[in-house]
Amino acid sequence: MMKKRILLIALGALCMFGNLSQAQSLEKFEVTDAWKAKIKELAPAKTTYPSKKKHKVLLFSLFTGFNHWVVPHTDAMVEILGEKSGAFEVVQSNDIMMFEKNKLKEFDAVILNNNCSINPRRDLFYDKLIENKSLSEEQATAKSKELQQNLLSFVKKGGGLMTMHGAVTIFNNSEEISDMIGGSFDYHPAQQPLNVKLADPGHKLVQAFDGEGFTHVDEAYMFKNAYAKQNFHPLLYLTTSEIKGLKGNNPEDKKYISWIKRHGKGRVFYVSPSHNAQSFENPKLLQFYLDGMQYVVGDVKCDESPIGTTTP
Repeated sequence: MMKKRILLIALGALCMFGNLSQAQSLEKFEVTDAWKAKIKELAPAKTTYPSKKKHKVLLFSLFTGFNHWVVPHTDAMVEILGEKSGAFEVVQSNDIMMFEKNKLKEFDAVILNNNCSINPRRDLFYDKLIENKSLSEEQATAKSKELQQNLLSFVKKGGGLMTMHGAVTIFNNSEEISDMIGGSFDYHPAQQPLNVKLADPGHKLVQAFDGEGFTHVDEAYMFKNAYAKQNFHPLLYLTTSEIKGLKGNNPEDKKYISWIKRHGKGRVFYVSPSHNAQSFENPKLLQFYLDGMQYVVGDVKCDESPIGTTTP
């Protein structure tokens, strides 16, 4: 009888833990006119920094791997930021041929929205190209490489790149892309409340937070490849000891989740928040995104000094 009671208590504890774990995932919802109106009300009325012109940006939202439910919400949010501030013309597309040289030159920056690719190849352009049955694997591989090189060249020559949350996996096995973005996706623990902190509280690109971090439910992204170089200037971080479910040894105190960096003449902004559209109801986070958009098009002159090694 005693053993049975212990077993029941253990099972009950497991059930409670399971329910708690599930409770960390926020409820999905559709993009509605009412929700967009709420975001428009919360969005900044104007840019923080002066802009010499209205910038044209490509918002690319194709994914072939994991389907983040926040993709359409992110599209709507970015479009609202551009429209309400009056500083950006946002062109949304899921067409990989927008990365042809003659197309890219029409834009001042590219925004990548949760462009998750398929394992194990982790090459989103290849994933899409191989759907064309008239192309061989070699042809699809070559075309994907060409389009990737177009993006790399676009940024090196002065174009901007803003990479949002899961978009870091777009070409996750490419060392060149990893070096440009600042890292590649490794893994993430289960969603949980995260205490996001400011890596450089006095930096121009975190002025939206008034010197304080924020808490929200999200995935704590962990990174590999170029991330080890830390050839970026960090903006946001998580305290390692506060993250539940990390793998292996984690001796470093901080896990960076947003940063800026130069790549050639271009500017790159990576931001991991957010997996959940509920986070977009934080007006300070909306301001942060808009300031980041201004940074990648060159409107913001700020400290870009990397904390680690730089690429020659």
